[in-house]
Amino acid sequence: MTAVQVPDGAQPDQVRRIRTEIPGPRSMELAQRRGVALPAGLVSSAQVYVQAAGGGVVVDADGNSFIDFGSGIAVTTVGNAAPRVVERVTRQVQAYTHTCFLATPYEPYIAVAEELNAVAPGDHAKRTALFNTGSEAVENAVKYARAFTGRPAVVTFDHAFHGRTLMTMSMTAKNRPYRQAFGPFVPEVYRAPLPYPYRWPSGAAAAADEAFAHLELLVDSQVGAESVACLIIEPIQGEGGFIVPPDGFLRRVSDFCRERGIVFVADEVQTGIGRTGAWFASEHEALVPDLVVTAKGLAGGMPLGAVTGRADIMDAAPPGGIGGTYSGNPAACAAALAVFETIRADGLLERARAIGAGMTTELTAMARDCASIGEVRGRGAMIAVELVHPGTKRPDAAAVAELGRYCQERGLLTLSAGTYGNVLRFLPPLTISDELLAEGLGILRDGFAARSS
Repeated sequence: MTAVQVPDGAQPDQVRRIRTEIPGPRSMELAQRRGVALPAGLVSSAQVYVQAAGGGVVVDADGNSFIDFGSGIAVTTVGNAAPRVVERVTRQVQAYTHTCFLATPYEPYIAVAEELNAVAPGDHAKRTALFNTGSEAVENAVKYARAFTGRPAVVTFDHAFHGRTLMTMSMTAKNRPYRQAFGPFVPEVYRAPLPYPYRWPSGAAAAADEAFAHLELLVDSQVGAESVACLIIEPIQGEGGFIVPPDGFLRRVSDFCRERGIVFVADEVQTGIGRTGAWFASEHEALVPDLVVTAKGLAGGMPLGAVTGRADIMDAAPPGGIGGTYSGNPAACAAALAVFETIRADGLLERARAIGAGMTTELTAMARDCASIGEVRGRGAMIAVELVHPGTKRPDAAAVAELGRYCQERGLLTLSAGTYGNVLRFLPPLTISDELLAEGLGILRDGFAARSS
Protein backbone atom coordinates (compact mmCIF):
# COMPACT_ATOMS: atom_id res chain seq x y z
CA MET A 1 0.00 0.00 0.00
CA THR A 2 1.27 3.49 -0.79
CA ALA A 3 1.75 5.58 2.32
CA VAL A 4 -0.26 8.75 2.77
CA GLN A 5 1.42 11.91 1.49
CA VAL A 6 1.09 15.19 3.39
CA PRO A 7 2.05 18.31 1.41
CA ASP A 8 5.02 20.28 2.71
CA GLY A 9 3.93 22.74 5.37
CA ALA A 10 0.44 21.23 5.72
CA GLN A 11 -0.98 19.69 8.87
CA PRO A 12 -2.60 16.26 8.55
CA ASP A 13 -6.40 16.08 8.45
CA GLN A 14 -7.66 16.20 12.02
CA VAL A 15 -9.55 12.92 11.88
CA ARG A 16 -9.16 9.40 13.24
CA ARG A 17 -8.91 6.96 10.36
CA ILE A 18 -8.03 3.26 10.30
CA ARG A 19 -7.32 1.88 6.81
CA THR A 20 -5.43 -1.34 7.62
CA GLU A 21 -4.99 -3.82 10.41
CA ILE A 22 -2.72 -2.43 13.12
CA PRO A 23 0.16 -2.61 12.52
CA GLY A 24 -0.20 -2.27 8.76
CA PRO A 25 2.05 -3.81 6.08
CA ARG A 26 4.40 -0.85 5.78
CA SER A 27 4.87 -0.65 9.55
CA MET A 28 5.54 -4.39 9.67
CA GLU A 29 8.11 -4.01 6.92
CA LEU A 30 9.86 -1.28 8.89
CA ALA A 31 9.73 -3.45 12.02
CA GLN A 32 11.57 -6.20 10.15
CA ARG A 33 14.27 -3.75 9.06
CA ARG A 34 14.48 -2.47 12.62
CA GLY A 35 15.04 -5.99 13.97
CA VAL A 36 18.17 -6.31 11.84
CA ALA A 37 19.56 -2.80 12.26
CA LEU A 38 18.75 -1.87 15.89
CA PRO A 39 19.69 -3.49 19.23
CA ALA A 40 17.01 -5.54 20.99
CA GLY A 41 16.99 -3.35 24.09
CA LEU A 42 15.79 -0.31 22.14
CA VAL A 43 12.01 -0.72 22.29
CA SER A 44 8.94 1.35 21.35
CA SER A 45 5.50 1.29 22.93
CA ALA A 46 3.55 1.67 19.67
CA GLN A 47 3.89 -0.81 16.82
CA VAL A 48 3.22 1.75 14.08
CA TYR A 49 5.76 3.94 12.29
CA VAL A 50 5.09 7.66 11.86
CA GLN A 51 4.85 9.43 8.52
CA ALA A 52 3.30 12.74 9.62
CA ALA A 53 1.87 14.39 12.73
CA GLY A 54 0.25 17.64 13.74
CA GLY A 55 -2.59 19.15 15.73
CA GLY A 56 -4.02 16.19 17.62
CA VAL A 57 -3.14 13.31 15.28
CA VAL A 58 -0.27 11.03 14.26
CA VAL A 59 -0.40 9.45 10.79
CA ASP A 60 1.47 6.20 10.23
CA ALA A 61 3.28 4.83 7.20
CA ASP A 62 0.13 2.96 6.09
CA GLY A 63 -2.09 6.04 6.14
CA ASN A 64 -3.78 5.27 9.47
CA SER A 65 -4.49 8.41 11.50
CA PHE A 66 -4.38 8.10 15.29
CA ILE A 67 -5.59 10.46 18.01
CA ASP A 68 -2.50 11.51 19.96
CA PHE A 69 -2.75 11.24 23.76
CA GLY A 70 1.03 11.10 24.22
CA SER A 71 2.69 14.13 22.57
CA GLY A 72 5.93 12.20 22.20
CA ILE A 73 6.01 11.88 26.01
CA ALA A 74 5.03 15.51 26.74
CA VAL A 75 7.32 17.00 24.08
CA THR A 76 4.97 18.34 21.39
CA THR A 77 2.89 20.36 23.83
CA VAL A 78 2.22 23.06 21.21
CA GLY A 79 1.45 20.42 18.58
CA ASN A 80 3.67 18.40 16.29
CA ALA A 81 5.31 20.43 13.50
CA ALA A 82 3.64 23.53 14.97
CA PRO A 83 3.58 26.27 12.30
CA ARG A 84 5.56 28.87 14.26
CA VAL A 85 8.14 26.24 15.23
CA VAL A 86 8.56 25.09 11.62
CA GLU A 87 8.83 28.67 10.36
CA ARG A 88 11.43 29.79 12.90
CA VAL A 89 13.51 26.62 12.62
CA THR A 90 13.48 26.86 8.81
CA ARG A 91 14.72 30.44 8.91
CA GLN A 92 17.38 29.53 11.45
CA VAL A 93 18.83 26.54 9.58
CA GLN A 94 18.96 28.59 6.41
CA ALA A 95 21.11 31.13 8.26
CA TYR A 96 23.41 28.73 10.16
CA THR A 97 23.02 25.32 11.80
CA HIS A 98 25.86 25.29 14.31
CA THR A 99 28.84 27.27 15.51
CA CYS A 100 29.00 25.95 19.12
CA PHE A 101 27.96 28.57 21.65
CA LEU A 102 31.19 27.93 23.57
CA ALA A 103 33.21 28.90 20.49
CA THR A 104 31.18 31.50 18.58
CA PRO A 105 28.03 32.56 20.47
CA TYR A 106 24.71 33.70 19.02
CA GLU A 107 21.62 35.65 20.04
CA PRO A 108 18.94 32.87 20.06
CA TYR A 109 20.65 31.20 23.06
CA ILE A 110 20.51 34.46 25.00
CA ALA A 111 16.89 35.06 23.98
CA VAL A 112 15.79 31.63 25.27
CA ALA A 113 17.62 32.26 28.55
CA GLU A 114 15.85 35.62 28.89
CA GLU A 115 12.46 33.94 28.34
CA LEU A 116 13.12 31.26 30.94
CA ASN A 117 14.48 33.76 33.45
CA ALA A 118 11.29 35.80 33.02
CA VAL A 119 8.76 32.97 33.46
CA ALA A 120 10.51 30.83 36.11
CA PRO A 121 9.04 31.28 39.61
CA GLY A 122 10.41 34.07 41.80
CA ASP A 123 11.43 37.68 41.31
CA HIS A 124 15.09 37.18 42.23
CA ALA A 125 17.97 37.54 39.77
CA LYS A 126 18.19 34.41 37.60
CA ARG A 127 20.51 32.79 35.08
CA THR A 128 19.86 30.01 32.54
CA ALA A 129 22.19 27.49 30.91
CA LEU A 130 21.05 25.35 27.98
CA PHE A 131 21.72 21.67 27.30
CA ASN A 132 20.51 18.94 24.96
CA THR A 133 18.23 16.73 27.08
CA GLY A 134 16.43 16.55 30.37
CA SER A 135 18.95 14.04 31.73
CA GLU A 136 21.83 16.34 30.86
CA ALA A 137 20.08 19.31 32.45
CA VAL A 138 19.39 17.38 35.67
CA GLU A 139 23.00 16.29 35.86
CA ASN A 140 24.19 19.87 35.44
CA ALA A 141 21.78 21.05 38.13
CA VAL A 142 23.62 18.70 40.49
CA LYS A 143 26.95 20.15 39.32
CA TYR A 144 25.75 23.69 40.04
CA ALA A 145 24.51 22.70 43.49
CA ARG A 146 27.75 20.96 44.37
CA ALA A 147 29.84 23.89 43.14
CA PHE A 148 27.75 26.34 45.14
CA THR A 149 27.55 24.40 48.41
CA GLY A 150 30.81 22.47 48.37
CA ARG A 151 28.81 19.43 49.45
CA PRO A 152 28.58 16.01 47.77
CA ALA A 153 25.23 14.37 48.58
CA VAL A 154 22.03 14.37 46.51
CA VAL A 155 18.58 13.48 47.88
CA THR A 156 15.86 12.16 45.59
CA PHE A 157 12.52 10.38 46.16
CA ASP A 158 10.84 7.04 45.70
CA HIS A 159 9.15 6.56 42.29
CA ALA A 160 11.35 9.29 40.76
CA PHE A 161 12.61 9.34 37.20
CA HIS A 162 15.43 11.77 36.41
CA GLY A 163 17.07 10.25 33.33
CA ARG A 164 19.29 7.54 31.86
CA THR A 165 22.83 8.88 32.15
CA LEU A 166 24.91 7.26 34.89
CA MET A 167 24.27 10.13 37.31
CA THR A 168 20.56 10.49 36.59
CA MET A 169 20.03 6.72 36.40
CA SER A 170 21.50 6.57 39.91
CA MET A 171 18.88 9.14 40.96
CA THR A 172 16.03 7.25 39.26
CA ALA A 173 14.07 4.90 41.53
CA LYS A 174 12.73 2.20 39.22
CA ASN A 175 14.99 -0.78 38.63
CA ARG A 176 13.45 -2.41 35.56
CA PRO A 177 14.10 -1.33 32.87
CA TYR A 178 16.12 1.76 33.83
CA ARG A 179 18.76 0.48 36.26
CA GLN A 180 18.85 -3.28 35.82
CA ALA A 181 22.22 -4.57 34.49
CA PHE A 182 23.83 -1.10 34.43
CA GLY A 183 25.42 -0.79 37.90
CA PRO A 184 27.45 0.07 39.87
CA PHE A 185 25.87 3.46 40.38
CA VAL A 186 27.08 6.90 41.43
CA PRO A 187 27.70 7.24 45.19
CA GLU A 188 26.22 9.87 47.51
CA VAL A 189 22.69 9.56 46.12
CA TYR A 190 20.03 9.01 48.80
CA ARG A 191 16.31 8.34 48.42
CA ALA A 192 13.46 9.49 50.63
CA PRO A 193 9.86 8.23 50.63
CA LEU A 194 7.44 10.25 48.52
CA PRO A 195 3.92 10.68 49.90
CA TYR A 196 1.92 8.63 47.39
CA PRO A 197 -1.57 9.22 48.78
CA TYR A 198 -3.29 6.33 46.99
CA ARG A 199 -0.72 3.80 48.21
CA TRP A 200 0.54 5.21 51.51
CA PRO A 201 0.41 2.27 53.97
CA SER A 202 -1.32 4.12 56.82
CA GLY A 203 -3.67 6.08 54.55
CA ALA A 204 -3.64 9.26 52.50
CA ALA A 205 -4.29 11.54 55.48
CA ALA A 206 -1.03 10.49 57.14
CA ALA A 207 1.12 10.46 54.00
CA ALA A 208 2.57 13.98 54.11
CA ASP A 209 3.50 14.01 57.82
CA GLU A 210 4.98 10.53 57.81
CA ALA A 211 6.95 11.07 54.59
CA PHE A 212 8.31 14.35 55.91
CA ALA A 213 9.40 12.66 59.16
CA HIS A 214 11.31 10.08 57.10
CA LEU A 215 12.96 12.89 55.11
CA GLU A 216 14.05 14.66 58.31
CA LEU A 217 15.53 11.43 59.66
CA LEU A 218 17.38 10.73 56.42
CA VAL A 219 18.86 14.20 55.97
CA ASP A 220 19.56 15.22 59.55
CA SER A 221 20.55 11.93 61.15
CA GLN A 222 21.68 9.51 58.46
CA VAL A 223 23.35 11.63 55.75
CA GLY A 224 23.93 14.87 57.64
CA ALA A 225 22.43 18.09 56.32
CA GLU A 226 25.89 19.63 56.11
CA SER A 227 26.76 17.01 53.47
CA VAL A 228 23.70 17.51 51.23
CA ALA A 229 24.23 19.67 48.14
CA CYS A 230 20.70 19.44 46.76
CA LEU A 231 17.32 17.82 46.99
CA ILE A 232 15.58 17.22 43.67
CA ILE A 233 11.90 16.43 43.20
CA GLU A 234 9.34 16.34 40.40
CA PRO A 235 6.36 18.52 41.46
CA ILE A 236 4.24 15.82 39.80
CA GLN A 237 6.09 12.59 39.19
CA GLY A 238 6.06 11.63 35.53
CA GLU A 239 7.36 8.13 34.89
CA GLY A 240 6.46 7.29 38.49
CA GLY A 241 2.78 7.48 37.55
CA PHE A 242 1.70 11.13 37.71
CA ILE A 243 1.81 11.08 41.50
CA VAL A 244 0.68 14.42 42.93
CA PRO A 245 2.07 15.01 46.45
CA PRO A 246 -0.43 16.18 49.09
CA ASP A 247 -1.09 19.92 49.22
CA GLY A 248 1.59 21.72 51.19
CA PHE A 249 4.17 18.93 51.16
CA LEU A 250 6.40 20.54 48.54
CA ARG A 251 6.38 23.88 50.35
CA ARG A 252 7.33 22.10 53.55
CA VAL A 253 10.23 20.36 51.83
CA SER A 254 11.36 23.63 50.22
CA ASP A 255 11.39 25.39 53.61
CA PHE A 256 13.27 22.45 55.12
CA CYS A 257 15.97 22.77 52.45
CA ARG A 258 16.26 26.52 52.86
CA GLU A 259 16.76 26.20 56.62
CA ARG A 260 19.69 23.80 56.02
CA GLY A 261 21.35 25.51 53.08
CA ILE A 262 20.35 22.70 50.70
CA VAL A 263 19.64 23.66 47.08
CA PHE A 264 16.01 22.85 46.26
CA VAL A 265 15.72 21.65 42.64
CA ALA A 266 12.40 21.23 40.82
CA ASP A 267 12.67 18.70 37.99
CA GLU A 268 10.06 20.11 35.61
CA VAL A 269 11.24 18.17 32.56
CA GLN A 270 7.78 16.64 32.06
CA THR A 271 5.62 19.13 33.98
CA GLY A 272 7.09 22.40 32.72
CA ILE A 273 6.33 24.80 29.86
CA GLY A 274 2.56 24.87 30.13
CA ARG A 275 1.74 21.18 30.51
CA THR A 276 -0.17 21.55 33.81
CA GLY A 277 -1.91 24.84 33.00
CA ALA A 278 0.87 27.06 34.35
CA TRP A 279 4.34 27.70 32.99
CA PHE A 280 5.63 25.44 35.79
CA ALA A 281 3.87 22.94 38.03
CA SER A 282 5.73 24.55 40.96
CA GLU A 283 3.36 27.51 40.62
CA HIS A 284 0.39 25.41 41.78
CA GLU A 285 2.10 25.18 45.19
CA ALA A 286 3.49 28.74 45.14
CA LEU A 287 6.98 27.22 45.11
CA VAL A 288 10.09 29.24 44.29
CA PRO A 289 12.76 26.59 43.63
CA ASP A 290 16.43 27.49 43.75
CA LEU A 291 16.89 25.70 40.43
CA VAL A 292 14.32 24.58 37.83
CA VAL A 293 15.09 21.96 35.18
CA THR A 294 13.19 21.94 31.88
CA ALA A 295 13.33 20.00 28.60
CA LYS A 296 10.63 17.98 26.73
CA GLY A 297 8.02 20.67 25.89
CA LEU A 298 10.61 23.45 25.80
CA ALA A 299 11.43 23.32 22.09
CA GLY A 300 8.45 21.78 20.30
CA GLY A 301 10.23 18.54 19.39
CA MET A 302 13.77 19.84 18.98
CA PRO A 303 16.34 18.63 21.55
CA LEU A 304 16.80 21.26 24.25
CA GLY A 305 17.08 21.23 28.03
CA ALA A 306 17.76 23.98 30.53
CA VAL A 307 18.68 24.80 34.10
CA THR A 308 17.25 28.09 35.36
CA GLY A 309 17.91 29.39 38.83
CA ARG A 310 19.29 31.78 41.37
CA ALA A 311 22.10 33.87 39.95
CA ASP A 312 24.43 33.18 42.89
CA ILE A 313 24.09 29.42 42.43
CA MET A 314 24.37 29.51 38.65
CA ASP A 315 27.44 31.77 38.84
CA ALA A 316 29.24 29.36 41.21
CA ALA A 317 30.48 26.96 38.53
CA PRO A 318 34.04 27.68 37.38
CA PRO A 319 34.60 29.14 33.90
CA GLY A 320 34.52 26.37 31.30
CA GLY A 321 33.05 23.84 33.74
CA ILE A 322 29.59 23.80 32.15
CA GLY A 323 28.59 23.34 28.51
CA GLY A 324 28.78 20.98 25.55
CA THR A 325 29.39 20.97 21.83
CA TYR A 326 25.69 20.94 20.90
CA SER A 327 24.23 22.57 24.01
CA GLY A 328 21.80 25.32 23.05
CA ASN A 329 21.87 24.43 19.36
CA PRO A 330 20.60 27.45 17.38
CA ALA A 331 17.81 25.51 15.63
CA ALA A 332 16.55 24.21 18.97
CA CYS A 333 16.72 27.73 20.41
CA ALA A 334 14.67 29.04 17.48
CA ALA A 335 12.09 26.33 18.16
CA ALA A 336 11.92 27.25 21.84
CA LEU A 337 11.27 30.90 21.03
CA ALA A 338 8.42 29.77 18.79
CA VAL A 339 7.03 27.66 21.65
CA PHE A 340 6.92 30.66 23.98
CA GLU A 341 5.25 32.71 21.26
CA THR A 342 2.68 30.00 20.53
CA ILE A 343 1.72 29.41 24.15
CA ARG A 344 1.09 33.12 24.67
CA ALA A 345 -0.59 33.87 21.33
CA ASP A 346 -2.88 30.84 21.38
CA GLY A 347 -3.82 30.88 25.07
CA LEU A 348 -2.41 27.41 25.67
CA LEU A 349 -2.07 27.72 29.45
CA GLU A 350 -5.83 28.18 29.63
CA ARG A 351 -6.26 25.38 27.10
CA ALA A 352 -4.25 22.99 29.30
CA ARG A 353 -6.51 23.73 32.24
CA ALA A 354 -9.62 23.18 30.12
CA ILE A 355 -8.28 19.86 28.79
CA GLY A 356 -7.48 18.72 32.31
CA ALA A 357 -10.91 19.64 33.66
CA GLY A 358 -12.68 17.86 30.81
CA MET A 359 -10.55 14.73 31.00
CA THR A 360 -10.84 14.49 34.77
CA THR A 361 -14.62 14.77 34.62
CA GLU A 362 -14.92 12.08 31.96
CA LEU A 363 -12.41 9.70 33.53
CA THR A 364 -13.98 10.09 36.98
CA ALA A 365 -17.33 9.14 35.46
CA MET A 366 -15.71 6.07 33.90
CA ALA A 367 -14.23 5.13 37.27
CA ARG A 368 -17.70 4.98 38.81
CA ASP A 369 -18.61 2.24 36.34
CA CYS A 370 -15.26 0.42 36.19
CA ALA A 371 -13.82 -1.25 39.27
CA SER A 372 -10.45 -1.54 37.51
CA ILE A 373 -9.82 2.21 37.89
CA GLY A 374 -8.32 2.76 41.31
CA GLU A 375 -7.63 6.49 40.99
CA VAL A 376 -7.80 9.38 38.54
CA ARG A 377 -5.14 12.05 39.18
CA GLY A 378 -3.00 14.79 37.66
CA ARG A 379 -3.13 18.47 36.74
CA GLY A 380 -3.88 20.26 33.50
CA ALA A 381 -3.19 18.20 30.40
CA MET A 382 -1.25 15.69 32.49
CA ILE A 383 -3.82 13.16 33.68
CA ALA A 384 -3.55 9.48 34.57
CA VAL A 385 -5.60 6.53 35.75
CA GLU A 386 -4.16 3.84 37.99
CA LEU A 387 -5.49 0.37 37.22
CA VAL A 388 -5.92 -2.31 39.87
CA HIS A 389 -7.52 -5.71 40.25
CA PRO A 390 -11.17 -5.00 41.15
CA GLY A 391 -11.88 -4.85 44.86
CA THR A 392 -8.20 -4.41 45.73
CA LYS A 393 -5.32 -1.98 45.27
CA ARG A 394 -3.18 -4.69 43.70
CA PRO A 395 -1.52 -3.19 40.60
CA ASP A 396 -2.78 -4.53 37.27
CA ALA A 397 -0.07 -3.93 34.68
CA ALA A 398 -1.66 -6.49 32.35
CA ALA A 399 -4.80 -4.34 32.16
CA VAL A 400 -2.73 -1.33 31.06
CA ALA A 401 -1.06 -3.38 28.32
CA GLU A 402 -4.43 -4.75 27.20
CA LEU A 403 -6.07 -1.32 27.10
CA GLY A 404 -3.09 0.15 25.29
CA ARG A 405 -3.48 -2.45 22.55
CA TYR A 406 -7.26 -1.96 22.44
CA CYS A 407 -6.84 1.79 21.97
CA GLN A 408 -4.08 1.52 19.37
CA GLU A 409 -6.10 -0.91 17.24
CA ARG A 410 -8.97 1.62 17.24
CA GLY A 411 -6.88 4.68 16.50
CA LEU A 412 -5.82 6.11 19.89
CA LEU A 413 -2.21 6.35 21.07
CA THR A 414 -1.65 6.18 24.84
CA LEU A 415 1.32 5.74 27.18
CA SER A 416 1.92 3.66 30.28
CA ALA A 417 3.79 4.66 33.43
CA GLY A 418 4.17 3.87 37.11
CA THR A 419 6.54 1.98 39.36
CA TYR A 420 4.29 -1.05 38.95
CA GLY A 421 3.55 -0.48 35.25
CA ASN A 422 -0.16 -0.11 36.04
CA VAL A 423 -0.81 3.53 35.10
CA LEU A 424 -2.26 4.86 31.84
CA ARG A 425 -1.03 8.42 31.38
CA PHE A 426 -2.52 10.99 29.04
CA LEU A 427 -0.50 13.90 27.63
CA PRO A 428 -2.49 15.24 24.66
CA PRO A 429 -1.06 18.17 22.70
CA LEU A 430 -2.67 21.41 23.77
CA THR A 431 -3.67 21.95 20.13
CA ILE A 432 -5.95 18.90 20.08
CA SER A 433 -9.54 19.72 19.13
CA ASP A 434 -12.45 19.16 21.49
CA GLU A 435 -13.86 16.71 18.95
CA LEU A 436 -10.73 14.55 18.87
CA LEU A 437 -10.41 14.73 22.65
CA ALA A 438 -13.99 13.52 23.09
CA GLU A 439 -13.51 10.80 20.48
CA GLY A 440 -10.37 9.54 22.22
CA LEU A 441 -12.13 9.47 25.58
CA GLY A 442 -14.96 7.55 23.93
CA ILE A 443 -12.50 4.84 22.84
CA LEU A 444 -11.19 4.66 26.40
CA ARG A 445 -14.75 4.42 27.73
CA ASP A 446 -15.49 1.53 25.38
CA GLY A 447 -12.26 -0.18 26.41
CA PHE A 448 -13.11 0.05 30.10
CA ALA A 449 -16.65 -1.10 29.43
CA ALA A 450 -15.34 -4.13 27.54
CA ARG A 451 -13.20 -5.05 30.56
CA SER A 452 -16.15 -4.65 32.95
CA SER A 453 -18.58 -6.74 30.90
